[in-house]
Amino acid sequence: MNVERWGWSSVAVNVMLSALNLAIAVASGSLAVAAEMVHNAVDVVSALAVLLGLKLSARKSKSFPYGLYKVENMVAVAVALLTLFTAYEIGKEALLRSATLAVVNGWVLGGMMLSALLPLVYSHFELRAGLEANSPALIASAQDHRTHVFTSGLVLVALFAQQTGFPLDRLAAMFVVLLIGKSGWELLSDSMRVLLDASVDAETLNKLRDTVSEEPLVARVKDITGRNAGRYRFVEAEIVLRTRDLEKSHDVETRIEERIRQAVPHVDRVLIHAEPLERTHLHYAVPLADLDGTVSPHFGEAPYFALVTVRLADGQVEQQQVVANPHMAIPKAKGLRVAEWLVGQKVDVVLLREDLQGKGPMYVFGDAGVEMRRTEAQTLAESLGWA
Repeated sequence: MNVERWGWSSVAVNVMLSALNLAIAVASGSLAVAAEMVHNAVDVVSALAVLLGLKLSARKSKSFPYGLYKVENMVAVAVALLTLFTAYEIGKEALLRSATLAVVNGWVLGGMMLSALLPLVYSHFELRAGLEANSPALIASAQDHRTHVFTSGLVLVALFAQQTGFPLDRLAAMFVVLLIGKSGWELLSDSMRVLLDASVDAETLNKLRDTVSEEPLVARVKDITGRNAGRYRFVEAEIVLRTRDLEKSHDVETRIEERIRQAVPHVDRVLIHAEPLERTHLHYAVPLADLDGTVSPHFGEAPYFALVTVRLADGQVEQQQVVANPHMAIPKAKGLRVAEWLVGQKVDVVLLREDLQGKGPMYVFGDAGVEMRRTEAQTLAESLGWA
């Protein structure tokens, strides 16, 4: 998406609004319209700053290997400060200027309606473009245009009120000040969070954690962090893998990076710290033919599975449960689905009477680092060496 084009269009819209409100302010003498015109004039400068930020933020160099993405956030801070300064100037003018009645006619009212309609329509498309590009500068510009919809609407109400004998021009100007000040403060707060490397939002962090956990060879996600820089994100994860094989570890990291980029948009860089699992327990899975603990001669067709956690230090059982096969009812590929389910249960060892050599479950277990052991035992106790 050409975000620079949107920057230029924002400049054009603000120039048109400034000219329109200047003409209305001169014709009506309204303090509220003059305040709105000043707001528009500041936005012309802000839009030019946004355009500069969009151009600079896309560049990388040896001195800035992580890019100049935060230039957009710096521009957003500048926009926020200009907005707050505008609120101050308008408020001072509204409080100190002597009260005068504005000249209100059909031309003035029609012009103010256009002044409210133009930013309403434009902000809809600019905000959609900003969200699609994840550009804080464009989003900030669109939100500022939305503010103009409300402030121009207030001015229009004040002009209508004066027609009915209620002079609300000064009060409307103060409302404009409050709305501008609120918008500027929120923009300043959001932009400073990014410049200070605040974390991405909790929803995105949870999505990142879930995405990493979906990888079968990941035993545990120790920590995951993310930060924004302009419209892009940087992600860092500390994980524990169920393998010591360096080649497999590299493949896992590559798959995780691809999954993250698919799940979360606009990720510039993913840094993964992986370490092998130090085993203190083994998690066994045993297919059962019944609830009495008879080992099933089949894998995918087994109606039950025993899931047993054994402490390696002394061989003691810490946890044992028998669960129904969740894929018993499907007509095809039962073994494959059961294997994927057991991998999701973080099983380390599967004890089998059936030979799975060359079958789908063997490849699922192999990719996930799950060990398959053949057994001739007839009962669960015998297969685990308890009898």
